[in-house]
Amino acid sequence: MRIASFLAVLFVFSADLSALELKGPLVQGGLIIGTAKPGSVITFEGTRLKSLSNGTFVFGLSRNAPPTIMLKVHTQDGQIQKHLLKVKQRIYKTQRIKGLPRRKVTPAVRDFDRIKRERDLLINVRNSISLRNNFREGFIWPVKGRISGVYGSQRILNGKPRSPHLGVDIAAPLGTTVLASAKGTVSLVHQGMFFAGKTIFIDHGLGVGTIYIHLSKILVDKGQKVNQGQLIGLVGKTGRATGSHLHWGLSWNLIRLDPSLLVGSMRLKQD
Repeated sequence: MRIASFLAVLFVFSADLSALELKGPLVQGGLIIGTAKPGSVITFEGTRLKSLSNGTFVFGLSRNAPPTIMLKVHTQDGQIQKHLLKVKQRIYKTQRIKGLPRRKVTPAVRDFDRIKRERDLLINVRNSISLRNNFREGFIWPVKGRISGVYGSQRILNGKPRSPHLGVDIAAPLGTTVLASAKGTVSLVHQGMFFAGKTIFIDHGLGVGTIYIHLSKILVDKGQKVNQGQLIGLVGKTGRATGSHLHWGLSWNLIRLDPSLLVGSMRLKQD
C-alpha cells in the first residue's frame, strides 16, 4: 500500500497569525510535522507537546491510532483552536518466520534481567527530547535491498504469536553499507542487545528518532553528529535474525512509527 508522500501538505488553517499547518500522512504509523503561531501551547489527545521557538512541533500516530484524534492550539492572545482529525486505518498482514533460535523466541529465565535492562535503556533514549529540528530536512532509505518485513505486521515466530513488527526490514548482503537516514546525533550505540544485536539510535529532535539494528559493525560513536547519507554501520544478522538484513525503525517518544512513510519508493540499480 502506497500512502501519500510524507512532505505533502495535508491542510492549512490560515485566518491570521495563528495559522496551523500540518505536514505528513494522517494514517496509522504516520509522523506529522506541525507549525503554529510561536508561543502557542499545543496539546495532542490531552498531552502537551514540546515545540520550538518558531512554532514547530511534531506528533506521531501509533499502529493502533483511533479513527479520530483531537489537536488543540492555545494561542498567546487567548484563542483556543480545536481540530478533530481523521486518521486513516490500516489492515495489517500476518508474517510467519521459522528457523529462529528457540531461545530468541522464548528466552530463558536467565535472560530476563538482560532483556529488561536493554528495554529500559531504549525507553530512556526514546524519551529524551532535544530541541533540534533535524527531522525537517527529510529522510532517505538507509540501505537499498528487498523489503522482507513491513511495519505493523503481526509476527508468528517459530509458530508462536509475538508482538507486531514495528519497523521495516530490508534484506541485503552481509557487510552492505548502512547510511544515516537523516541528520542527527547518535544517542545510543550498543554492541550486542539480546534481540536487536548491534544497534544504533539517532536523535533527530523533538522526540523523533531512528534505529538501525542487527548490524555486523558499528562505525559511529555515541554523541557523534551525523549528516544524512553518512556511513554509520554495516548490515548484519546479529540478535534475533534468520539472515542478513537491516531493521530500520522510527519513533516519536515511545510511539513506534512507520519509516517507509517518510521516503518514496526504493529505486534499485538494474543489472
